[in-house]
Amino acid sequence: MALPPEFHDIARRVNNWGRWGEADEIGTLNLITDEVVRGAAADIRSGRRVPLALPLQQDGVQTGVIPGRVNPLHTMVAVNLEIFGPDTVATSDDAVTMGLQAGTHWDGLTHVSHSGRIYNGRPAASVTAHGRAAFSGIEKARHIVSRGVLLDVARARGFDRLPEGHAVTPEDLEAAEELAKTTVRPGDIALVRTGQIQRYLAGEKEAYAFPSSGLSLRAPEWFHARDVAAVANDTLTFEIFPPEIENLWMPVHALDLVEMGMQQGQNWNLEELSEACAEEGRYTFLLSAMPEPFVGGAGSPVAPVAVL
Repeated sequence: MALPPEFHDIARRVNNWGRWGEADEIGTLNLITDEVVRGAAADIRSGRRVPLALPLQQDGVQTGVIPGRVNPLHTMVAVNLEIFGPDTVATSDDAVTMGLQAGTHWDGLTHVSHSGRIYNGRPAASVTAHGRAAFSGIEKARHIVSRGVLLDVARARGFDRLPEGHAVTPEDLEAAEELAKTTVRPGDIALVRTGQIQRYLAGEKEAYAFPSSGLSLRAPEWFHARDVAAVANDTLTFEIFPPEIENLWMPVHALDLVEMGMQQGQNWNLEELSEACAEEGRYTFLLSAMPEPFVGGAGSPVAPVAVL
């Protein structure tokens, strides 16, 4: 099914191709300037640190629906090995095999394409099996540290967890912004809480995956208007699933990653952060969320930390 006219209309309005030059490979991360980071550091008051990553384990969030996206397979390759002979210092080493988007992660700008293109108008064919991503590999996103804003949509709408099938609209985001008593600023990283991850934390992996609340087709324009640097949420699919428009799969991915050049993250555990922000009465913080620099990677696991 071809992408419908309403998708292309939104794509034209949010398109950032060429905004930071023809050679640009990081998109909206350009909005995280030194000034933005200094302002983010000023948001630290209590020093309270809240981890936002799920544990990396074999019984992770992946259900097997996406081919090759395996949960972490952890293997000990050496256990108390005395490399230099008996009674010397011994070492234990381990190895892991996993999909780079299997757990809490960032999607790189090459994670999806549409109409034969990736961000900044480059050909989707520049991503190959052996050469990986020739442009905009995840290693280019070298320093994702900025002011984070928790947009706690579930709490703002009076829910512990949004109902399945709830499409998070600009109106929802504005209600969360009002709850936070702040305004999302250029260079901010927005964390959108739906509460959906409660399903996974309760051992309901299939229910976590489907059906799921998530961002609506209208959300990218809201983020674009505010010059948000990146967005992450607490769902498997990021956007509402099943989709709002029948057979229009992953349109928000395409608008964010391809048109805007905006990193997006999934499977972020925002439950403890929601409680911490409510307790402290503020929803902004310094967010450190550095991806692992896999050269040519289309995504990366991340262990984000919010510092209040």
